[in-house]
Amino acid sequence: MTPEASYICGECGEEIVIPIDLSAGHEQQYVEDCPVCCRANVITVEIDDDGEPRAWGELE
Repeated sequence: MTPEASYICGECGEEIVIPIDLSAGHEQQYVEDCPVCCRANVITVEIDDDGEPRAWGELE
């Protein structure tokens, strides 16, 4: 099963569930368009020492 996390879109307020690529490192950042309102969000992912991901988004 692919690990997942979620973030809240800064524009429309929807909770967006995203898959997490654990092989990309403990700190990740990328831009993703919200699938609901199409606004670009900068997604930040942090993976703790137990392998649990945490994600949040900010409008680009």
